[in-house]
Amino acid sequence: MMTILKKSFLYIIAILLLAACSSQKKVITATHPTEEVTIPETKISSEGMINFLSEFLELKFPEMTFEKYMYVSIKHQHLYLIEKDSTIKKYPISTAKKGIGSKRNSFKTPPGLHTIKRKIGDNVPLGGVFESRIYTGKSTPIITTKQKAKRDYVTTRIMWLQGEENGLNRGRNVDSYNRYIYIHGTPEEGFIGEPASHGCIRMKNSDVIELYGLVEEGTPILILKY
Repeated sequence: MMTILKKSFLYIIAILLLAACSSQKKVITATHPTEEVTIPETKISSEGMINFLSEFLELKFPEMTFEKYMYVSIKHQHLYLIEKDSTIKKYPISTAKKGIGSKRNSFKTPPGLHTIKRKIGDNVPLGGVFESRIYTGKSTPIITTKQKAKRDYVTTRIMWLQGEENGLNRGRNVDSYNRYIYIHGTPEEGFIGEPASHGCIRMKNSDVIELYGLVEEGTPILILKY
């Protein structure tokens, strides 16, 4: 069960992100029945949001280092690589078509804090196909239109995630590592930018090669609904 602290954190994140994406609203004042005054809503900069995330993570997980970490926004279908409180890379992704969730066999993307437990595929060519995390020596065509591949291929690189929050994404029937939740390449690049996976975080193949080279085993990744 999520603690009150976790719920409060997610609520605050939701407010921050909604504020950051909001536009101006017209507000009718009471000084005159027909007078309209445009008042800009408070906007939270992306830098402010990242600073908030970093400070919260350091407070909640004091035993871990967050000089470099990743943040996945399921709502916006983006992965952000953050270093020293600055976003250095932003990638479009594809999370689970069935939404957010941690249960085994749910085919949903698990929320909360994770780390990269294993990196697999150092020298695999772009489009190279894995089976059970082993490179088969074969490749598959990359599809850039909204067209399904023959199978749910895992291609090019794998970053295997381990949950770091007991009861949320680690342990028993909610364990991300045992669910084989990865960041990985996909031949279905036409669906990147919208929920389409079976639980993993899909990336374009060139993007996953780049990200793979920028992170290490042990790098944290925070996955949130917003």
